Amino acid sequence: MEKTAIFHRPTDNFAYLLDDQTLQIRIKTKQNDVNSVSLIMGDPYIWSNGQWQYSEITMNLVGKDGLYDYWETEVFAATNRLRYGFKLNSLDEEVIYTEKGFYDSIPLDSDYYFCFPYLHENEQFQAPKWVKDTVWYQIFPERFGNGDPSINPDNVKAWGSEPPAVNNFFGGDFAGVTQHLDHLTDIGVNGIYFTPVFKAYSNHKYDTIDYLELDPQFGDADALKELIAQCHKRGIKVMLDAVFNHSGYYFPPFQDVLVNGENSPYKDWFHIHSFPVVGGEKPNYETFGFVESMPKLNTANPEVKKYLLDVGTYWINEFDIDGWRLDVANEVDQPFWREFRKVVKEAKPDAYILGEIWHDSMPWLRGDQFDAVMNYPFKTNVLNLLAKNTINSKQFLENMNKVYYNYPKTVFDYTFNLVGSHDTARILTECEDNINKTKQVFTILLTFMGTPCIYYGDEIGLTGGQDPGCRKCMDWNVENHQLELKNHIRTLNSLRKKEKLLANEGSVTFLHPTDNNGIFGYKKYNDNKSIIVLLNPSSTEQKFTLEKNKKYNLLYSSDTIIEENQVSIGADGFGIIEYPQ
Repeated sequence: MEKTAIFHRPTDNFAYLLDDQTLQIRIKTKQNDVNSVSLIMGDPYIWSNGQWQYSEITMNLVGKDGLYDYWETEVFAATNRLRYGFKLNSLDEEVIYTEKGFYDSIPLDSDYYFCFPYLHENEQFQAPKWVKDTVWYQIFPERFGNGDPSINPDNVKAWGSEPPAVNNFFGGDFAGVTQHLDHLTDIGVNGIYFTPVFKAYSNHKYDTIDYLELDPQFGDADALKELIAQCHKRGIKVMLDAVFNHSGYYFPPFQDVLVNGENSPYKDWFHIHSFPVVGGEKPNYETFGFVESMPKLNTANPEVKKYLLDVGTYWINEFDIDGWRLDVANEVDQPFWREFRKVVKEAKPDAYILGEIWHDSMPWLRGDQFDAVMNYPFKTNVLNLLAKNTINSKQFLENMNKVYYNYPKTVFDYTFNLVGSHDTARILTECEDNINKTKQVFTILLTFMGTPCIYYGDEIGLTGGQDPGCRKCMDWNVENHQLELKNHIRTLNSLRKKEKLLANEGSVTFLHPTDNNGIFGYKKYNDNKSIIVLLNPSSTEQKFTLEKNKKYNLLYSSDTIIEENQVSIGADGFGIIEYPQ
């Protein structure tokens, strides 16, 4: 047995509360090295005849990532305290793994074991429950709909009259979104994520001039309030985007520093290395990247902190928004985010706080900062398999196992999954206009664990390359819509709403392919029912063997046939199948 590969820690993604008396405990071992794992567990204060009293329960093998096997079980802690260890068996060896190391037999002193001192209900990860049932729709306001031409910016272009560019404007506004809300409800969307709407110089608005003022090209406060009211009337949540890492070049405090230098009362609002302030390729002040027009804010400064925290509550109190998406969140100090969460949750306890972080985000997801992060590894793996063909289905599932088990289930249920955005090429373009591949992408997006987000226009087949090509004007001519794709997304969203197992209820296990690029998928289940999602990434028909003696029902599929316990799926096809436990 490869002991150096065995790993557990009594926190984060390896031991966490599911509810006030239930723990989920995980351990990882070298792949295919261990045949079985049992959890040894008991209350540290229950002894008899000088020996600690314990019980054993079997752990389940739930995932493989190419290097490790992941084992998992749920534990009901009747006394709210727990000491625990692991019994691991291979073909020719049995070892006991505890906090103090490896042993040949079970230590009878509870001090040897991993410790979960007490199950405090207020230490359970808490994100807004409504998010698990939400299908998001990302809107780039400048390009979604021009509902009020009277507020068009100067030099506005006729809607869709030329390709999107970094510096052109087409007049998208709040009224244009309000006029098309029925489109969102029609395809099953119940959450909108807006890219920034605050006053800014650019068309993308990530260079904020005033965090407390709406950009006039989008409309006034009444227009936004009407939009949010109409959204809430339809059961649609609204999340705004904020950039607290950096401001725009024309942010008045930064302009004051440019003019007054060391005498500016705002000089400590930024990270300025010397005076006078000089931009260029390598500014003498901290920025986002090295972009001179995006000076980094000093969020440890009390005045900056108060200003931004007030922003966080102002839009909730005045406009009743439902959440914040936070740009470049990992470059802002964590003490600031802890204070941000406190004031936001006081203003609206069920507000959703989403951070833009591209890498391992566990430090931000311990319940004191964010409710979720944007799941870019999900996007990367889906596109590498189905669009770029740089990995096979075996590698895809191994990669997704690693991503999934990197977080507690209670965290992953709220993670923000996406396959396209204002920063990436359109998904249909990524799939080289292959509708079947694109339908597979959305099948995974809308049935996987987490809360999914559709980038505006992807549902009708808008195309476009990297920014700015991905920022086309929305095409409202139904004759130009890719109806097969739109109907597919509508069907998946309807199914997700009906079958709660497809919306983060229950447990999950991954279904690995028998061949490197064979059919793969995942099973989502509870005590009564299982739903499996299977995909064939190949250009030829393939078969997959299911459990025997089950009554299978095909919920939704492309070219899929079930005969007893064998399912056949056509090229680039999918199948969603249910059966009772």
